[in-house]
Parts: sequence; structure tokens; C-alpha cells
Amino acid sequence: MAETDPSTVSASTPRAEELREAVAAGLPAAIADLSGLVRIPSVSWDGFDFAHVRASAERVAELARELGVFEAVDVVQLPVSEPGSDALGQPAVVATRKARNGKPTILLYAHHDVQPPGDEANWDSKPFEPTLRGDRLYGRGAADDKAGVVAHIAAIRAYQQVLGDPEIGLVLYAEGEEEFGSRSISTFLEHYKDTFDADVIVVADSGNWSKEIPAITVGLRGACAFNLRITTLEHASHSGMFGGAVPDAMLAAVRLLSTLWNEDGSVAVAGLTSRDAETPEYDEAQLREETGLLPGATPIGHGEIISRIWNQPSITLTGIDAPSVKDASNTLVPTVRVRISARVAPGQRAEEAYEAIMAHLRANTPFGAELEVDGLDLGQPFLVDTSGWAVADAKAVLEEAFGNETVEMGVGGSIPFIAELAERFPNAQILVTGVEDPDSRAHSPNESVHLPSFEKAILGEALLLARLASR
Repeated sequence: MAETDPSTVSASTPRAEELREAVAAGLPAAIADLSGLVRIPSVSWDGFDFAHVRASAERVAELARELGVFEAVDVVQLPVSEPGSDALGQPAVVATRKARNGKPTILLYAHHDVQPPGDEANWDSKPFEPTLRGDRLYGRGAADDKAGVVAHIAAIRAYQQVLGDPEIGLVLYAEGEEEFGSRSISTFLEHYKDTFDADVIVVADSGNWSKEIPAITVGLRGACAFNLRITTLEHASHSGMFGGAVPDAMLAAVRLLSTLWNEDGSVAVAGLTSRDAETPEYDEAQLREETGLLPGATPIGHGEIISRIWNQPSITLTGIDAPSVKDASNTLVPTVRVRISARVAPGQRAEEAYEAIMAHLRANTPFGAELEVDGLDLGQPFLVDTSGWAVADAKAVLEEAFGNETVEMGVGGSIPFIAELAERFPNAQILVTGVEDPDSRAHSPNESVHLPSFEKAILGEALLLARLASR
């Protein structure tokens, strides 16, 4: 790592206007690169064709090689981090260029895998056919996070055109399984512990306050998700013959799960903590506009709305295995399985949150039902140290690119490996950025990226590279 005075912040960005012109001229190529990646259905979840994830990684590697700046570009698969497993994770791309003349090194992270598209009937255009409507490009992964991958590529491309080959060290790490729990990332961080030990790490997997106002993400909730099986019977029984005397699993599940929330919808689990922190103004009207909350539906929770999302825990049921209405019969269901997904407020370990939730479930299990757990996934929350020069530089270049002051914001979602990055590379300054805006609808039907914001995000990163090179 380079020796850089952390108290110094560049007053201006070298050749900023030329970089702005280069980014604008290169935007059609960046959109074409993004569209090509969106066409590859690189879903990393079990049950999908992993050949598409491989194809996506190969295309990202090709884009990196075309830059001509990296000394090595590799598509890599490493074992998952689960004890006793010899399975390989999904292919990632690692591209490297060593620093010269004492310049700092920057690690650029994004992921090229995507969420499943869900029911295509809910999309206004095909999820893996990039479609331009107005100033937005629609498609699965258009925002989360293939736009992050292409933003890195396009920023380096613009930098080269204006400033030539950089003396700064560059590492591009495009992960292939972030949407499926980053199961091999610990192996990657160990395998590349020297390569990834950068002065600055940019994680381009978040978003901005709005289309016009840029943001640095300084807080992320952690994650705790697991499958819970609730069983009351050895086998199904006739609901007419035994209903009213024998508890079925559905009754037990409804009773048990309802205890997780208070009347106002806030979590009712003792031991889940909240964080006390100031938040910007954010009212119910903005919440309704950004989420599509129905006119008759009311928000849940208590306290400042944005604090409920950034600084308080939440619990959501994200799936249920039970007879469908179509297949319903007059029987007492013996077992029901649900997926419980909790978000953990910054300041609490995910393991502690899991133990609190399980203690609550065991204490409130009705009718002597049996509980079984599997599929546990834990991810730690994260708070960014905002005192370093890299954060100041990043806020300055984003303000330069967007024309508005940069907001420090929290995010209700989780990027669990960031906490691990901070633990493994304590001297690195971590910047969490992104191209999403409140209407990007990541993980949802009609996901999209706002192209003017995309251009500004590319410019912001190109300006950041230029500032880094001037140190």
C-alpha cells in the first residue's frame, strides 16, 4: 500500500473537463456493453443454468482485456467457504495492474450475477432483453449490478483516453455469486489477500439519494435468514373428522409467526437492537412514491421513517412452502416451511440477532409444535469510517459529477462481505457507491438504470481515479 498523508484532500481534479467530455463520448459504448451483459441471464441461484454465469464472467473478462491496462485478467472459481464442502463457487473475474512510483492502489468491486427474474408476466418488457424507455434502460441486472461492472470499465476507459496508462494500482474484482450469498468470497479474500490489500476499495453495489443527488453509503444493515419448518402431525388428517381438536401446522405457523411483530408492524423480538443516529428528512409521501404503497395501506413501525429502514431491525417472510390454493384439499396440513429474512441494525452482530429470534420462536411456539431450522445465512452490518481522505475525495468528485452536494446515507439492505473486507483489510478506506436510484427497483420486475445518473456515476469514478493518480 502507498504511503499517503490521510489529512490531505485534493482541491480539484486534474483535467476534469476533458474527463467529462471523454465519459460523454464513451456513453454509447458503455450502454452497449451494459446491454450485452443484461442479455446474459447470469442467475447464480441453485436450479438455474450456471453456464450463463460462466458466459457473463467471460464477457466481463473480455471487456477488461480490451482496455489493455491490466497485466492479468483471469476468470476464477474457488471453493465455497462452508466447512466440509468441496463445491466450487461461481466464476468471478480478477484483473490486476500493479502500482508504479509509489502511487496508491484501488480495488474496484461489483458483481455480474443477478437475481432470478420472477414471473415474466410482471415485466413490461422481457427481463433479459435490454429495453430503452425514456431515459431508463430496463432489464434484470441493468442496475444491480451489471451497471456497477460497466461503470468501472467505462471509468478506466475514459481515464486512459485523457491521462494515458495509470501509475496507480488497479484491481477489478467482479464477483459471480453476490445474489446467492457470496459463498466463496471468504476464499477469494484469503487467496488474494495480498492482491486485494488496496489503499482504497470501491464497492459499486449501492445507490444514490435520487437521480440528481449523489450519495456515499455509510451504513448497511446486516442480514439473518433461515428456513423454519413447523410440524404438528406425523401425517395429514381429514379436516372434517379431526378439525377443532387437532392443531394443524398452518394454524401453528400463523400463531407463531404473528408474534414476531407488534401491532404497528415493528419487530417484537427481545434482544434485537436499534441504532440511534441522525437521518435526513424523508416523509411518508416520499416513501409512498418510491415503494408503490397502496393508497389504503399504511406504513409500519415507529420513529422517523428513514430510521426504520436504516437503523432499526426488520423481519420479513420471503417464502412459504404449503399447499397452494389450487391443490388445497380438506386436510390438516402436517408441516409448513417458511423463509424468515431479518435485517440487523448496525451495531449488532448477526449471530446475536439470530439467537434472539430463535429464542423468541421457541418461547412462543404454540400447541407443542416441533421447530426445525436449515439454510442459515448470516451477514454482518457495517458502518463506514468517514474520517479518511478517500471519503472526502469521493464526496467531492460525486458533487463535481452530479452538480449537487453528496449525501451520506444508510441503506436498509445488506452487503455482508463489506464487514469482512473491513476486518481483513483494516488499513483500506472503503467507499460504497453505486448507480441505483429509488426507482431502479433492484430485485423486482422492471428493474432499470437511469442513464443520465449512470453517466454521472462513471464520471465520478473517472474523476476519483484522476485524484488518486495525482497523490
